[in-house]
Amino acid sequence: MLAALVLTENLPRFQQGPDLQNLRAILLGALIVWLAGVVDDKLELSALTKIGAQLIAAGVMVYQGLAILWLPIPGVGIVALSPAISALLTVTALLVAINAVNFIDGLDGLAAGVVAISGCAMFLYCYRLWFSYGIESAALAVVISAATTGICLGFLCHNVHPARTFMGDSGAMLLGLLLSGACTSFLSQADPDALIQQFGGEKATVKSALPMYLPLILPAAVMALPLADLVLAVLRRIWRGQSPFSADQGHLHHRLLRIGHSHPRSVLIMWILSALLSFGFLAYSVLPVTGTALSILVLGGGGGLILVRTKAKISGQ
Repeated sequence: MLAALVLTENLPRFQQGPDLQNLRAILLGALIVWLAGVVDDKLELSALTKIGAQLIAAGVMVYQGLAILWLPIPGVGIVALSPAISALLTVTALLVAINAVNFIDGLDGLAAGVVAISGCAMFLYCYRLWFSYGIESAALAVVISAATTGICLGFLCHNVHPARTFMGDSGAMLLGLLLSGACTSFLSQADPDALIQQFGGEKATVKSALPMYLPLILPAAVMALPLADLVLAVLRRIWRGQSPFSADQGHLHHRLLRIGHSHPRSVLIMWILSALLSFGFLAYSVLPVTGTALSILVLGGGGGLILVRTKAKISGQ
């Protein structure tokens, strides 16, 4: 991650783009959750201790100025947040993303692949805002999401089944923080009035104004599977009278294994679903409805063929 950031400092386009204060905030938060993850991987920290470390990391990031200052609400417009609500919302978003990625890290290559897909979708969206619309506040999100995608793809070379290296909590929590930090950095820097004018002002249609709302929609889309797994796990454990952070075998990927899918097929199914959700929303912001539907059909069809070939290979073995 640090090597990628050092590289961007020497690229002409990025020298005047990313905001150093928000970058410092993300790196400080990343350092805290990574260190907590390393200690947990060695000593098995309690759930409350890990949550405490995550709260410290999120608090440091907010203190450094990385916070959601406004929200685009459909039908209402831009809503400015008070400092207290801004801090609470930012900390909550960071904690949810960190634990969502950590919860899906149960199969070889699953978390790294889902985050790589999510980071790629986030990169393409922020890159379009920066270069097509000239919104410089998206520069840091471009850098962070690109670097996050890169480190996940590099790690997958050693983490696909059968894995030779595991990310542990130190890696999973770091990836969740980086994804949410990329989105938060945009919402903390972008000028909402400029966005309104850029995307059609008061005469904006739902279609033309969609890029303004994607900072809210896209993170939820790219993290849909991890978030759904997190919510279901918490509800399931509370219903059983267990701690929400106790381990069990009821995650989505465990269910895929129990109904007969192999390890590689279960991971592929999760990857394909993540890609359909994240790139589907991304395509709709660029293409007409027919083009979006065609893109989703092509992506879904390609994923289906990959699953069929995977099943054939497994059957042959």
